Amino acid sequence: MRSPARLRPARLWHVPRLVAILRATSRARAAWVDARLIAKAVARGWVRVVCDHRGVAGFSIRDGARLHALYVDPRRRGQGLGQMLLTEAKRAAGRLDLWVIQRNRGARRFYARSGFAEKARVPQGGGNDENLPDILMVWPPERRVER
Repeated sequence: MRSPARLRPARLWHVPRLVAILRATSRARAAWVDARLIAKAVARGWVRVVCDHRGVAGFSIRDGARLHALYVDPRRRGQGLGQMLLTEAKRAAGRLDLWVIQRNRGARRFYARSGFAEKARVPQGGGNDENLPDILMVWPPERRVER
């Protein structure tokens, strides 16, 4: 019987695996730059990993209410691992905001299904390293005051 997935704080020895997961999805920077940035976030206590029976399957990076990253190994998506990471971030922070690349429809759907709402759009690189059009999403959605 396989053990259920579990969440825990990332450790520095996880960094190579986290870089591999990130690079399976995005290659905006050199791998050593990603490793350095992730290692700094791990040292600050901002990184959580989700592990299944095969080891680290995904991670999130959160500083307060800002969710900087949430990645799941592409071969292990669709198993609720990303939702586990997001649910924990919501519980820990109480409110979240994040940037998602406009053309990343899968991520946008994932966050919308999880209760996030679009707050703003920027034409280029508001929150990404690829300098692509971006969307700021927030949870819980902000109420609009009608006059």
